[in-house]
Amino acid sequence: MTKLTRILGGALALPAGWIAYSATQIDHRMTLPPALEAERHTLTSERAGELCYYADTRAAGRPLLLIHSINAAGSSYEMRPIFEAFRGTRPVYALDLPGFGFSERSERRYSPTLYRDAIVDMLTNGIGEAADVVALSLSSEFAASAALERPDRVASLAIISPTGFGYSQSAPSPQGAQSNGLSDRAYKVLSFPLWAQGLYDLLATRRSIRYFLQMNFVGAVDSGLEDYAYATTHQPGARHAPLHFVSGQLFTSDIRERVYVHLTQPALVIYDHDPNVRFDMLEAMVAAHPNWQAARVSPSLGLPQFEQMPALEAALRAFWGSATA
Repeated sequence: MTKLTRILGGALALPAGWIAYSATQIDHRMTLPPALEAERHTLTSERAGELCYYADTRAAGRPLLLIHSINAAGSSYEMRPIFEAFRGTRPVYALDLPGFGFSERSERRYSPTLYRDAIVDMLTNGIGEAADVVALSLSSEFAASAALERPDRVASLAIISPTGFGYSQSAPSPQGAQSNGLSDRAYKVLSFPLWAQGLYDLLATRRSIRYFLQMNFVGAVDSGLEDYAYATTHQPGARHAPLHFVSGQLFTSDIRERVYVHLTQPALVIYDHDPNVRFDMLEAMVAAHPNWQAARVSPSLGLPQFEQMPALEAALRAFWGSATA
């Protein structure tokens, strides 16, 4: 039985008592503090809606844009260590993607195109000049698509534990659901009004959040990240984007062939081990495309910025140095 099948089965069997408890006893309007200690701005995007971003523009230099991952509890807090490492040395921005943080969380279709457009509009209208972009996990696909569409706005791309470098994404999983046609059917089941909120609330319990975060930490889970993940999942509309993610709607099965190989900017993959991502094709990709590099930051399990920030910072600085040499 696949993970996706188990999720669907759980949705169908969700007890009526939990649905009632979710509707009447769980606070879906918790106080949400800023993810970063920086100025927060709003950008109105015709294509992506209301976008929130954080900015520290005290220093001069090429801007740096940070893009958090997509998951049940995604937030700009995931990029906090990187933001703190580079603020004051160059302009640094962090974008709340649609459906997360303080950006619009309305009930609509969330898709790779929506996220690509949000990043392009942030680069074009929020920053206004070419930037170095650092993206995490699945958001690497969206950032790469933005770089392909607007190469004049992306000076370089660094992607941390990205999707799209495995042998195949056709296996039964959220990654494979998009390519084999299951994603639309899965989303219809997961988003059925009777149980959609209750199902999402199961994913957003403290125990569930801690379980999934622990998969990406070698040591103890960062307590600040865990607390923020819990708060951000208990907001109005918080379920909409994650249910698209869980159903496989946000993956592009052929992202490597469709996007990665066509990038002309300097590109860096930062990786080690990740329980959700494989890098089988990374070596061949780097060998075949001179603009691509890879740097192993070890030991890490997908979130090296929380456990290996000095090594991650060194890898990024070396990459940016080589890109401008």
